[in-house]
Amino acid sequence: MTTSDDVRVIALSLPETTEKIAWSMPTFRVAGKMFATLPEDETSMAVRCPKEERKELVLAEPEKFWVAAHEASSAWVRVRLAALEDLDELRDILLDSWRQAAPATLLE
Repeated sequence: MTTSDDVRVIALSLPETTEKIAWSMPTFRVAGKMFATLPEDETSMAVRCPKEERKELVLAEPEKFWVAAHEASSAWVRVRLAALEDLDELRDILLDSWRQAAPATLLE
């Protein structure tokens, strides 16, 4: 089972990532742009996700992905950490979100 500690280790391993407390929760940022958060009791995370893809994820795997009511109009999706298959899946999700926030110079 993946944990918030796994999120922290993987997120902070990505280039130029920092952790900052905002809204009373840990957030992870690249070049000042947030790409992941550990809300509430840290049993889930929120990551960037284009709205079109988000809808497909939630429909395909509702036990894993959902949209918080206050994030419905933004491009974020929630992920239940206990529902993830393994650390590779967690890494893929975080890396995808990181790429959406990272400046082009880091993506080269």
